[in-house]
Amino acid sequence: MQRAATRPRRHVVGLISDTHGLVRPEAIDRLRGSDLIVHCGDVGSPAVLDALRAVAPVRAVRGNNDKGPWAVALPADDVIELGSSSLYVIHNLAELALEPAAAGFTAVLSGHSHRPRVEERDGVVFVNPGSAGPRRFRLPIAVARLVVDSGRCDARIIELAAD
Repeated sequence: MQRAATRPRRHVVGLISDTHGLVRPEAIDRLRGSDLIVHCGDVGSPAVLDALRAVAPVRAVRGNNDKGPWAVALPADDVIELGSSSLYVIHNLAELALEPAAAGFTAVLSGHSHRPRVEERDGVVFVNPGSAGPRRFRLPIAVARLVVDSGRCDARIIELAAD
């Protein structure tokens, strides 16, 4: 009997960061259809995570502004395995204490700067979805979408409507 080859599963990961307690309906709308939502820190309140969980399963890390008993349960960093891909999540990229390519990570997901960005370094995709919370300076309000398929990660920033 011959076994059918199985194709690795495609995963759509919604990325959000720096909400600082604000749940924007347009951010929730843009995250719909995600298999998983990753919050890259500075959540602001447990209500933000509850709202995201109504859309998809959520993984979140603690940001420098996440304080109080509810925030203690959030890890400082996280590793998410999706098929053959490993995603490393940390709030502040400046606190990255490992070499992602050497550690075998496919992507590094971070927040903190409020500046949306996607770049590749040494074969690792670095994604900062920017801030979906209160506007800071003239930076855009944004989330991101990461598609993980067959060991590849493709990310794009999704700017939300201006205030």
